[in-house]
Amino acid sequence: MRCSCKECGVYMVQAENDKIGCVCPECFYRCSDCLGTNTVVSRESLKSLAFDPRFQPENLASSFIRREEDDDRDW
Repeated sequence: MRCSCKECGVYMVQAENDKIGCVCPECFYRCSDCLGTNTVVSRESLKSLAFDPRFQPENLASSFIRREEDDDRDW
């Protein structure tokens, strides 16, 4: 993934060392935003998602079906 530096706007590159994340080649700002490292889900929360109706196969499949009323929308 390529991200822009929050400090100077230059494209950042992934750092290849023991600290996971990206580093700006201009100002050396570091971050890990694009890697989602601050979005850890607990085991309990993950287990509860198995029973969430949004993630049941029939509901997932229906979200990909194109409906005629969607074609009439003014996006």
